[in-house]
Amino acid sequence: METIKKSTLNFLSDLKKNNNRDWFQNNQSSYKEAKNNFETLIQELINRIVEFEPIMKGLEAKSCIFRINRDIRFTHDKSPYKPNFGAFIVRGGKQNGDKYSGYYAHIEPGQSFIAGGAYMPPSPWLAAIREKIDQESVLFNKIINQKDFIRYFGHIDGEKLKTPPRGYSSDNPNIELLKFKSYVAMNQVPDKLLLSSDYFEHVISVLKAMKPFNDFLNAY
Repeated sequence: METIKKSTLNFLSDLKKNNNRDWFQNNQSSYKEAKNNFETLIQELINRIVEFEPIMKGLEAKSCIFRINRDIRFTHDKSPYKPNFGAFIVRGGKQNGDKYSGYYAHIEPGQSFIAGGAYMPPSPWLAAIREKIDQESVLFNKIINQKDFIRYFGHIDGEKLKTPPRGYSSDNPNIELLKFKSYVAMNQVPDKLLLSSDYFEHVISVLKAMKPFNDFLNAY
């Protein structure tokens, strides 16, 4: 199985220090090698994910991987490149990230992680998730308190409202769950694990533990 190479992390570290177009153009060979390493890993992950997510069959890594170029139109930070590689493995590819929960892999020196769920879902989807949690709170609490979920993620991540969402009272027994604006599960990956031969199987174990969470969010 593909592993993340030290040279890939080295490239990302160097990019962070030299985040400009001239340096990037002069290091195209290193970029292509690092990108190919990440793309091969993602494709192999997809091939394994299909075993427990048949709907992903036929999905290609290139439709899941985000561009390394940053959108600098609406930000003060004009650095042209992201110092990371990221891919969202979801039915139909990353463009469906606003419709379905999926699996996200992030590679960045000292800040790598595996995540999934619904990140900043559009209002109709968010409303549907809240309604489902309100109606099926026993099932949802069972999922997020399952042993492997707690082992790998600890708790749900995501920005929360300060007050109850419209239509829900403050005395709702699940109000803290209903305040979330995103429903995300995240597993931090230290560089030592990322570069080891254990990384691939660790990712698969994490994603299997995440599947019931994603299934719940997608059933709307």
